[in-house]
Amino acid sequence: MKTLHLSIFAFIFAFIFTNIIFSQTYITNTTIADVENQKMIPNQTVVITNNLITDIQSSKKIKIPKNALVIDGTDKYLMPGMTDAHIHFFQNGGLYARPDVIDLRKYMPYQDEIQLGKDDMVHKLKMYLKNGITNLIDVGATYHYLKQRVDFRNNDSLPSIFITGPLATTYEPKVYENLKEDEPFNLVKTVEDGIKMVQNQLPLKPDFIKIWYIVGADGLSVEESTRKNLPIVKAIIDEAHKNNLKVAVHATQRITAQLAVENGCDFLVHSVNDEILKPDFVQLMKKNKTVLCPTLIVRDGYVKTFGQNINPSNYELLKADPYQLGSLLDLKHLPDTLLIDNYKKRGNSKESIASLKTADSISMANLKILSNAGVIIATGTDAGNIGTMHASSYLTELQMMKKSGMGNWQILTASTLNGAKVLDKQNEFGTIAKGKKANLLLLEANPIDKLENVTKINRVINNGIVFNPNELLKDTPEDLAQRQLNAYNFRNIDAFLEPYAEDVEVYNYPNELRVKGKDNMRKVYSEMFEKTPNLHCELVERIVQGNIVIDKERVQFGNRILEAVAMYHIENGKIKKVYFIH
Repeated sequence: MKTLHLSIFAFIFAFIFTNIIFSQTYITNTTIADVENQKMIPNQTVVITNNLITDIQSSKKIKIPKNALVIDGTDKYLMPGMTDAHIHFFQNGGLYARPDVIDLRKYMPYQDEIQLGKDDMVHKLKMYLKNGITNLIDVGATYHYLKQRVDFRNNDSLPSIFITGPLATTYEPKVYENLKEDEPFNLVKTVEDGIKMVQNQLPLKPDFIKIWYIVGADGLSVEESTRKNLPIVKAIIDEAHKNNLKVAVHATQRITAQLAVENGCDFLVHSVNDEILKPDFVQLMKKNKTVLCPTLIVRDGYVKTFGQNINPSNYELLKADPYQLGSLLDLKHLPDTLLIDNYKKRGNSKESIASLKTADSISMANLKILSNAGVIIATGTDAGNIGTMHASSYLTELQMMKKSGMGNWQILTASTLNGAKVLDKQNEFGTIAKGKKANLLLLEANPIDKLENVTKINRVINNGIVFNPNELLKDTPEDLAQRQLNAYNFRNIDAFLEPYAEDVEVYNYPNELRVKGKDNMRKVYSEMFEKTPNLHCELVERIVQGNIVIDKERVQFGNRILEAVAMYHIENGKIKKVYFIH
């Protein structure tokens, strides 16, 4: 009897050992994007054991065991998961994200905005993974997020997070003072303050330290202010390095960037945008192996939002957080017209447009210079800032890098291997190689042929677990209602129709059929979008009951304003019926 019990135990142990501890996945007959050597390798099979890549061979040479999970990669392309090397969790990307830039706290209390960021973390992280971003670097957080990150470890359905605490700065906007664990800045006025700031973060084990090298706020010239604050910057860098932590620095002027690099900065988180870089600085960055994250789109997000000139792509309308994206249009109906008109005039002024154009052209020219010189470039968006959406803004950043003159291989490398190099993690992830984490994307088309193909994701593999991106995060009925509302306000007919069923029916309540089918909707709404001036729908109130969303709306048609109620009935993930009450 004892022998029988031992045999059963051995069988159970062997079953668990084989099926869980040695879980294997085979991605067969695929073309591998070798970002390190910048070449495509066809007809390969990649073996994943648990969370690691354990073998890569020609598909002809590999035998597949019966109990393995097999993914057919025929006519597909396998690349490393991407890294967004510059995000901020404490900012949500919508209109209310930065009260120091535009103060709308009487409409959205900042504590509510802070709480939204905390509550929305899992959804936000899944958005990133769904978009193929398996690693995130938060370049300036709060003590809350530094502590909260432990809640997201060992969760294979979420990206890996690397994070610093509050930004060290000699200038702190008033709106962020006294927020305790929610304060995104540490005010440092002396060398001693700077050293203490690093030491205070050490018990929470940040992945690196961040300096917000803001100059001129003290009333001095850029040159004077830069040199005045340099001893503090140097002390922070030295203290961080003494504790084996890298240092990221926000420095957008050439002089601040150069002095930061000369004094040991590891990671410049923005492009220099005030002058074209000279060879001595380029060579300094290359020699020091300083990483640059260009963040080309973030300034444009502010200017276009305030000027009310936002024109998101179909991709952004489909993939962005619909509520944060929709909030960018609140300037069209908030009652503080004096404040809003001032921002609109500033955003559309010749000076503002010229300044943006100049800064963009210098940033892109410098990116081309540095990239061509072999400086390490890492892709990052600065997501969370007003107009720069979490996850969905990544494609726009890639497209701007392309516009600067970088090649597709350079951009792919910046988005994978170089993202890992920011924190010396290139031996853990960033390429497809034996022993590295199985953080991978299986694409339907070649990303080197067309950069936008990085969005054509067949499967996301995160820590060895395979996900269908469409199953990672499903639209709720409220999401569908909000997405079509956003597209309506942006007059984008394709994005507007996307949430609707092919056989959709639109009624005047209770039963007067107005429109049936998507094709007829396209005709009706295309004409409306084309011919109606000042078209804007303000959401006044929303009720969600199961698969029904009821919106109270205030709609502007030219000079007319109508009050209406729209009831959206959702079936099988699409809007099937709409009832309007006028």
